[in-house]
Amino acid sequence: MQRSSQKRHIRGKGIPGVHNSKTKPPDCHVHKNDTTARATLDSLAHRGDGYRAHRIDFSIELFPPPAFSAPKPYTKPEDKGAHTLRAHRSLILTLILTLSLAVPATAMAKRLIIGGSTSVLPLAQKLATAYHKAYPKIPAPKVGGGQSDIGISGAASGQFDIGDSSRNPIKGVDPKGLVFTKIAQDGICIITSPKNPLANLQQQTVEQIFTGTIRDWSQVPGAQVSGPIDLFDRDGASGTQDAFQHIFLGENLKISPSATEEESNGLEQVNVEKDEHAIGFVSFAYTAGVTAVGYNHIPCTLHNAKTGQYGGVRNFWMVTKGVPKGEAGKFIAWVTKPHNKTVEAIVNSSWIAVY
Repeated sequence: MQRSSQKRHIRGKGIPGVHNSKTKPPDCHVHKNDTTARATLDSLAHRGDGYRAHRIDFSIELFPPPAFSAPKPYTKPEDKGAHTLRAHRSLILTLILTLSLAVPATAMAKRLIIGGSTSVLPLAQKLATAYHKAYPKIPAPKVGGGQSDIGISGAASGQFDIGDSSRNPIKGVDPKGLVFTKIAQDGICIITSPKNPLANLQQQTVEQIFTGTIRDWSQVPGAQVSGPIDLFDRDGASGTQDAFQHIFLGENLKISPSATEEESNGLEQVNVEKDEHAIGFVSFAYTAGVTAVGYNHIPCTLHNAKTGQYGGVRNFWMVTKGVPKGEAGKFIAWVTKPHNKTVEAIVNSSWIAVY
């Protein structure tokens, strides 16, 4: 009964600023724009009784909202991983630089580019292979064919480190500043088809055939066929043609312009082999499958060329722009080194050694 009377006493008196359905609001005036008072009244009136309102008021006074303060700017903590990554990168770069400086000079050697005469080509290829085998840390030279004039002009222009030539240097024709280094000698054979195996041709007959004076095989002693002669020549850039011209025809006679010109020894070899009326000339290394004709009663063989009996011999050259130096100088020095057993074995297999 006492608690009930106390509740009634509280509700009867009312609490200033608080009202519910059983209490009337006091006669006071609040301006319509006074949002401070309205917020309190609305909040408390919503709860419906003075007792609960009293407790809420009490809590608001004891725990006021904290004063506003501007937030401190966020600072990203130091990333230890970034320091580690940068340190690792620096270490890697240092190691790469150290290793690059420690690499032997042979591993940094430039790859030689060699090109020119197709007569010299088989020899140059074998020498390049043997050189790389002897010095495996040096890149194998790249060897290509073409013609002697291409090898000479390529050496002069820098297209080739070494140009191959199967003709002697020509003063006033070849570019200035070139150095010709003799590496071997080679033989030139007159060739016919296996279907027309000539054993021998005299110098006069050779001159008459290649200048076009004799045009039919019926006029050639020892011929196995009859009919028109199919004459084969090399083009003007060929060292083999130049050598043939000087050795077999001399300075005054020229090969007939009616002859079919071929760009390489290999092409001439193939075309003469399949044509029974053909005649031409090639380097020693290209006589397989055709008939090598004797000259002045001396068979065209490597043995006869080495002994000096066969007269159709010319020089092989390696051409450089100036005195051979660098990798080109090392290679040529190895090729021309006296008593180099490897080089001697290669050269003597199909050519004539000069060292």
